Amino acid sequence: MNPSIKKIVHFPVTKIIIGIAFCFSLFVVVQNFISKPLLYSIFPDKNISDPIIHTISVFVLLFSYYFLFRFYDKREVTELSPKNFTKNMLGSILLGFGAISLTILILYLSGYYQILSVSTEYYSLRLFGMLVMAALIEDLFHRALIARILENWLGTNIAIIIIMLLETMHMFNPNANLFSLFVDLVWGFTMTVLFVYSKKLWLPLFFHLGWNFAQLFYGSSLTGLNDMGRIITAKFGGPEIFNGGAVGVENSIFTVTTLLGIGIYFYYRAKKEGKIVPGRKFRTETTQTA
Repeated sequence: MNPSIKKIVHFPVTKIIIGIAFCFSLFVVVQNFISKPLLYSIFPDKNISDPIIHTISVFVLLFSYYFLFRFYDKREVTELSPKNFTKNMLGSILLGFGAISLTILILYLSGYYQILSVSTEYYSLRLFGMLVMAALIEDLFHRALIARILENWLGTNIAIIIIMLLETMHMFNPNANLFSLFVDLVWGFTMTVLFVYSKKLWLPLFFHLGWNFAQLFYGSSLTGLNDMGRIITAKFGGPEIFNGGAVGVENSIFTVTTLLGIGIYFYYRAKKEGKIVPGRKFRTETTQTA
């Protein structure tokens, strides 16, 4: 390959564009032109067909990413390594679920959370599959792809800042407000730090899944959406800064404080264990000095 073309092809921004374009395009093609037409014809009930479609889509995204970068970078795709997968999955889900549960506990003890009923009638595998897909698409692209490439190129801190800004796209969600912007920035920080610390997709992905599922489990809206199902029908009271208002409990001051604390803790652990990649300028100066 011509050296100039090779340089362009392997430029970090090019890699990001190709990664997103290839994986997302394959996902869209398989889902819309193969999975949906086939499975909807076999199982007209979407409560049956959609979970299967979501499962296929998960594998399409993961395998397309794996084989692309196995070929593109000619390396082991360690960010998708199955090593300690079960441990990472369970621990991450519990951490994400527990972060929301802490806010619910505070609201309950303050008299601002009341359980009205408990039922699985308003929840389904179809809705759970939608949660999985939303979390996977965001974390595969934002963390495993963009954050990983930016970290290796510009250093960890710059990568974190860029992803924090990228997460502000959630401001377009229903009922978002100015405080939501702060929550989005903290979310971007913590989720990227989880990837930086683990160097794998699984920690941020399953934290995300536990975080989202917990909100629906406790009867909260999810980032402003109130049609994602629920298991507990509950009444939220108190000031909006406490209960999150129409956005949902993730917009609570208690929740974002917990989220920030988790991010700071894992950043400290990552720094202590030498997992923070220095910026390009620092690396250049260190090389020249040496």
